[in-house]
Amino acid sequence: MEQKIVIVDYGMGNVGSIRNMLKHIGFRAIISGTLEDIRNADKLILSGVGAFDSAMNKISGTGLLDALNIKVMEEKTPLLGICLGMQLFSHASEEGLCRGLGWIDATTVRFSFTGPASRLRVPHMGWNTLSIRNPHPLFQGMPEDMRFYFVHSYHVQGAQKDMTLATTHYGYDFTSVIAKDNICGVQFHPEKSHKFGMKLLNNFINLM
Repeated sequence: MEQKIVIVDYGMGNVGSIRNMLKHIGFRAIISGTLEDIRNADKLILSGVGAFDSAMNKISGTGLLDALNIKVMEEKTPLLGICLGMQLFSHASEEGLCRGLGWIDATTVRFSFTGPASRLRVPHMGWNTLSIRNPHPLFQGMPEDMRFYFVHSYHVQGAQKDMTLATTHYGYDFTSVIAKDNICGVQFHPEKSHKFGMKLLNNFINLM
């Protein structure tokens, strides 16, 4: 039976691009912010572009917070967070005052460079590589030269080592892929990362 893949629509994020990428690799996904679709989902994708507080206010204001907590924390539905979507997993962000989802024990911080690295621009934008820290089904069959497209000024900090699947270097090493039980998060944009993003999305749908 076909899985019900729901890209959560709370008013922020490249939801259309993600659906198109999934369609390209053979998966039908719907973009929805209705409680019924969230409750019936087999897989969830939480993307996001913009400010942390705006995202949390929209999630709370649309009535999705309780439904997402039940699906993710109680029913253990597999969920992939993308960019801001991954940052929302944390307790809070330096960017604002709102509490995050709190699904992982971490905070979200802005890039801050010293010394020679201080010449680096923020946001971190463009292609970059991963250093794998822990094996995971998300990486199954990935080529060694895998690289992904990043656009972000903030990143998750403080996640436990066994939860940190990969780091990326930009001035310093930051956490770029996390996983805890049914929850996965990537700081990059798989929908903009060509064959590497296609493979990662395929692994999430098929292996999680």
